[in-house]
Amino acid sequence: MIIPALSQNSVDALRYSKITFGGTARYMGMCGAFGALGADFSALSTNPAGIGLYKKSEYTITPSIYIGRTSSTYNGQTGEDNKINFNLGNAGIILTQDISQSKKAGSWKNVQFGFGLNRNNNFNNRIYIEGVNSKNSLVDTYAEYANGIYYRDIEEDKYNDYAYDLNLAWWTYLIDTIGSSTTYKSAAPPGDILQRKSIENWGSMNEMVLSFGANYNDILYIGATFGFPTIRYFQRSTYRETALTNATLPNDKFREFTLWDDLETRGTGFNFKFGVIVRAADWVRIGAAIHTPTYYKNLTDEWNTSIKSEFDDGFTEVRSSPYGTFDYDLTTPMRAIGSIAFIIGQYGLISADYEYVNYSDARLRSKSYSFFNENDDINRKYTSTGNIRVGTEWRCDRLRFRGGYAFYGSPFKSGINDGTQNSYSLGLGFREKYYFIDFAWVLTKSSEDYYLYGTSDIVVNPVKNDFTNNNFLLTFGLRF
Repeated sequence: MIIPALSQNSVDALRYSKITFGGTARYMGMCGAFGALGADFSALSTNPAGIGLYKKSEYTITPSIYIGRTSSTYNGQTGEDNKINFNLGNAGIILTQDISQSKKAGSWKNVQFGFGLNRNNNFNNRIYIEGVNSKNSLVDTYAEYANGIYYRDIEEDKYNDYAYDLNLAWWTYLIDTIGSSTTYKSAAPPGDILQRKSIENWGSMNEMVLSFGANYNDILYIGATFGFPTIRYFQRSTYRETALTNATLPNDKFREFTLWDDLETRGTGFNFKFGVIVRAADWVRIGAAIHTPTYYKNLTDEWNTSIKSEFDDGFTEVRSSPYGTFDYDLTTPMRAIGSIAFIIGQYGLISADYEYVNYSDARLRSKSYSFFNENDDINRKYTSTGNIRVGTEWRCDRLRFRGGYAFYGSPFKSGINDGTQNSYSLGLGFREKYYFIDFAWVLTKSSEDYYLYGTSDIVVNPVKNDFTNNNFLLTFGLRF
C-alpha cells in the first residue's frame, strides 16, 4: 500500500479466508484433530461425516474466555498490550433417529440432523507499537503520493478521491506545495521522530451450521453441512508522530500529528461441506472432507479518518473525513481435509488431520469496482499451504485426558512474511450416561511483520509482532 488507507485489499481477503479450529472443549482439547473421529458437534464445520457416528441425541454449549497478548518490537523498542474477550465457542443440538428396524432402511442404521453455531475465528487483540525513526515520516508518503496532482483537486476534493488522506493532510498543513502547483513538501522533520501506534481489533467469525448425516452398517458414515458464516470485524487505530528535536525544515515548526482510523466490516456468507468416514477396522478410521469456497455476497465496510496537527507556535488544526461505506463480495478458497484415527481398545485414541488450502484463490469483487490490482496482489503475495492437527485422548473410568498440537502453514509466498501458527492444547473431561463436562486450554503462538507505511522510495523497518493467545473453554453437554 502506498499510504495507510481504509480500503478493501489483499489483507482483508486473507483475514476472512483464514479460519482456525473452534467449538467444543473436547474438540479444542485435541487441537481440532477430529476429521476421522466424529461424534462431536464441532466436526460439523470440518468433516460433517462426524455427525454419522452419533447414536443418541445431544445438546452442547461452550462458554469461553479468550486472552490475546501482543509484543511488538520496532527499531529496538518493545511495546506490549492485551485484550480479554468472553464469548460463546459453540452451541448446538444433534437429533438422532434409529432406522435399523425399518425394512426399507436396509443396512442403514441411523440418520442424524444437527443445527447450531461454531466459532471459527477470534479477532480480539490490542497492539502497541513505539519506536524512533531517524529517516522519514508518514507525512513523507503523503507528499510523495500528492506529487503530480493539482493542489486545487486535493484542496477541494472534487471527486472524493483524497477525502481520507491527502485532503486531510493538506488542510492540517502537513503537506504544502513547493515551487509549483503539483510539487509538494512534507512539514515533518527528516528524522528524530517518535512514532507510536495503537491498534485495537475486536469481533469474530461464527458459522451457523445445518447438517445431515447417516450411518451405513457401522462401516461408512456420511454427512453434509450447509454453512452460514457471519463476519463482525472492528478496528480502531491511533497513530502519532512527535518531533524529538528542532531539526525541522526551514520555516517549518512541526511538533506532532495524530491520525485516527476506524473500520467496521459486517457480512454473511454461504458454503457447503461434504465428508465421509470409513471404519476400515475396529482400530482405524479414515476420513475425508471437501469444503466449497465461501461466498460472501454482502460484505459492507464503513470507515472514517481524522488528522490533528500541532506546531511549535501553538497552531493546531483538526480535520475529519466523511463516513465512507462500500459494499463488495469476497470468495474465499476451497479446502480439502484428509484424516486418520487409531482406536486403542477402550483405553484411548490418536488422531491426525491434514488440511490443504490455497490462499491465492481468494477473490474480491464488486459491481462498481474491478479489483484488478487487489486480486493481482493476492496472487503475488499468497500461496497454498498445509495445516496439520494431531490429538489424543485417554480414558480412566469416567475421566478423559486430552492433548493436541496444530501447525498452520504460512499463507505468504517465500520471503514476503511469516504467518505460521502453532497451537498446543490440554483438556480434561468427565462423562456420565446422560451428561458430560469438558474443559480445554489452548495456547496459540504466531509472529508476523507489520509495516507502519511505505512506498518504493520511502522504506521503514518492519514491526515484529509476536502474538500469544490463550483460550479457556468449558463445555456442558446433555444426551437424550
